[in-house]
Amino acid sequence: MSQPLDLSASALDITRWICDVPSVSGEEEALADAIVAALAGAPHLELHREGNTIVARTSLGRTQRVVIAGHIDTVPINGNVPTRDVEIDGEAYLWGRGTVDMKAGTAVQLKLAAELREPAVDITWIWYDNEEVDAERNGLTRLARTRPELFAGDFAILGEPSNGTVEGGCNGYLRVMVRTHGVRSHSARAWIGENAIHRLAPVLERLARYTPSQIEVEGLVYREGLNAVRISGGVASNVIPDLCEVEVNYRFAPSRTLEEAAAHVREVFEGFEVEVIDAAAGARPGLDAPIARRFVEAVGGVPQPKYGWTDVARFSAMGIPAVNYGPGDPHLAHHDEERVPVAQIDDVERGLRSWLMGA
Repeated sequence: MSQPLDLSASALDITRWICDVPSVSGEEEALADAIVAALAGAPHLELHREGNTIVARTSLGRTQRVVIAGHIDTVPINGNVPTRDVEIDGEAYLWGRGTVDMKAGTAVQLKLAAELREPAVDITWIWYDNEEVDAERNGLTRLARTRPELFAGDFAILGEPSNGTVEGGCNGYLRVMVRTHGVRSHSARAWIGENAIHRLAPVLERLARYTPSQIEVEGLVYREGLNAVRISGGVASNVIPDLCEVEVNYRFAPSRTLEEAAAHVREVFEGFEVEVIDAAAGARPGLDAPIARRFVEAVGGVPQPKYGWTDVARFSAMGIPAVNYGPGDPHLAHHDEERVPVAQIDDVERGLRSWLMGA
């Protein structure tokens, strides 16, 4: 960008600026540099940077501390950068990659971090990289290993898209590889071999018959899902394959542990080889904590469950109640027509600002 990031601009303009700086997972350095430069002169903030993860903290001696976090990476761009202003049915939107997931939420946080010099609570702001890829690369994962004290707090807010309402907790996720084996042979003499791809048919049949559960947890109903997301197999056009794999994604309610989720998937695919390749526990809503109740009352609306996994789970695992609260429709996250209502950006800024100044 020809002009530096200006945090005195509107949250909408900040959103536009940071969305127009590509930051696909693993390529966040330019945006991280811009954020550090924009906050470097703020006298009320202590800055810490680890890789492309940035922490800004107040130390005002308040009785409570709130952690507010957002990721700065996006999924790959597909012709949807730079951003543009659009209008649909009379409503103004900002269109483009990252507008929903989750640079609008991050923009609101950056503006408030720069402007709120005397909040009612101490605040730890965290902007981190590599959220959209494997959990081990996640900036929060790294920071939790190297600087766990930076996560200390009484309450946490993730700026993930939630249509400007509070979303409690989140589903967990489990990725498994289900494998079938066979014996190679020439396809002209197929009876000599054993076709691993054909042997996978019962796995797909079980998935097609599977009925996902809807599970109530602390008053919120979480929808589960078990789906094939990738299939690979085959050696050559004239060879009977000896291996076939299907990757299955399981989204499970936060009442289940990782061990229970893995056991459930193994039960579904009993008789087949199952390998867990990635997993993250969900987070219970945590809305019964007094500070969480005050936050919900302050920003309004009826809390909803978060169906996707978010980093609220990391805070939940540390015993810190955490919620999602950000602009944008989560159904449009990762969508090629990703767009955020301008009014939601303003509403979330107003709600967060009001609560942080009077919490």
